Amino acid sequence: MYKPLKDGIEKNIKSVVYLETEPPTHLNDLVHCFWELKTQTPLSENFNYHVMPDACVNILFDQLNPEITALTALQLEHKVLNLGKSFHFVGVQLLPGVWQGNPEEIQSDLVDKPYSGNLSLVNMNFELIKSHNFSIKQNMLIKFVEEFTENKLIATNPEIASILRNIINITSVSDMAITADLSARQLQRRIKKNMGMSPHDLLKILRLQMAFKKDYLDCYVDQSHFIHSFRKITGYTPTKYFKKFDV
Repeated sequence: MYKPLKDGIEKNIKSVVYLETEPPTHLNDLVHCFWELKTQTPLSENFNYHVMPDACVNILFDQLNPEITALTALQLEHKVLNLGKSFHFVGVQLLPGVWQGNPEEIQSDLVDKPYSGNLSLVNMNFELIKSHNFSIKQNMLIKFVEEFTENKLIATNPEIASILRNIINITSVSDMAITADLSARQLQRRIKKNMGMSPHDLLKILRLQMAFKKDYLDCYVDQSHFIHSFRKITGYTPTKYFKKFDV
């Protein structure tokens, strides 16, 4: 299944820990991972987190403030989030297309305000904060995802799942439509409604994610095309990105 790259943590920062664990088998088609991001000790300077677009939706919980929680996702370009000198977040990274709830719930900026939506995120966060053990938090998050699944807020999207399974053979939006067994117009409408982006933008994101794991010439016409797309999405050339971030 789709394995997006983790977000960028600079190599010279040693007091920030990122952990991720795989979901249980019955959630493999819905969840990429459960994750934790935290400082071990307060930093001397504010931490800038380089977030990459990956077409996933994250359910994020601030463990230092139970009122702060949200659904988050990026569109086509990276963002740099200033997390301050001390932070602790946990969350669930959902696979592309599986969020079926209100798309207006999803934020793309720094989450620093109390949640005001209708989901039970704040109640969940109060429960998560009671434990300091990530394994226990993960088990709680598994049950939380199961509840969202029962309420139809999270569900497999057959068309996007088919695209993800066959992404290695997809080179165009036409290929995406054929793989999803949809017309180009149907594909456009469904991806826009479900993910808030065009099929073309989704393909750009998936292609870049694939390029991190294989020869980039399998995903792009030539080196110039790869570098241009990489810089537009990440803000860096490939050489500078791999030099700066732990990937």
